[in-house]
Amino acid sequence: MRVIPVPVRKDNYAYLLVDDTVNEAAAVDPYTPSKVKAAAEQLGVKVVAGITTHHHDDHSGGNELFPGVPIYGGSHRSPALTQLVNGNDQFTVGKVLNVKCLATPCHTQDSICYYVTDTSDASAPGVVFTGDTLFIAGCGVFFEGTGEEMHAAFELLRSLPDQTITYVGHEYTASNLKFALSVDPENVGLARLRELVNANPVTVGRTTIGNEKDWNIFWRLTSDPVRNATKTGPDVSQSEIMDKLRKLKNNFKG
Repeated sequence: MRVIPVPVRKDNYAYLLVDDTVNEAAAVDPYTPSKVKAAAEQLGVKVVAGITTHHHDDHSGGNELFPGVPIYGGSHRSPALTQLVNGNDQFTVGKVLNVKCLATPCHTQDSICYYVTDTSDASAPGVVFTGDTLFIAGCGVFFEGTGEEMHAAFELLRSLPDQTITYVGHEYTASNLKFALSVDPENVGLARLRELVNANPVTVGRTTIGNEKDWNIFWRLTSDPVRNATKTGPDVSQSEIMDKLRKLKNNFKG
């Protein structure tokens, strides 16, 4: 299994999920089909499926230019969708790549994350495509959902193996880091992330679910720094803290 990031627009990522055993690939959120097709041609792989994390145009907008292949997604608000999926549904890309669908409504109600494992190599870490639900050290805006839903989505993602490599929808790591440090400046994990950001302007594919447990403040809602920032006590639910923390991020000017 290989994952090839394809930069599109200003800070979006499309991806090619490649099964090298048969030289076949799925195009994940292929907003700019010409770039995705060029990357596939350079790799010598055939695009046999499209995978959509949610219906927003900067993720689903290229679907229609991949005719004749199954297009997977969480609702028919995504154009050219042929395979409607729900949480716990599974499908195969190529011959050996198993894709499990994780329903993560909040950013949009049709947001789906996709956890992929290589059935030919049990020792290889899985990968997860998170769209605009999880970013490195951050989370998506709650356009169609609530803090309760995002908290539930993150509980689902944090149940994945720690070594799972994350592939997110946007390169927002530097700005997420600034906000996180304003909340929890002494966090050791964030210090490691700062080193990563300083050394790599592109951070996608370099971090894991285990890393998020260390440095993502939206995954550490009961920590003292987060409670202090959100002015919440022990009687306040994690869902409410999530809402308050996201509002702080929305208004952050750092």
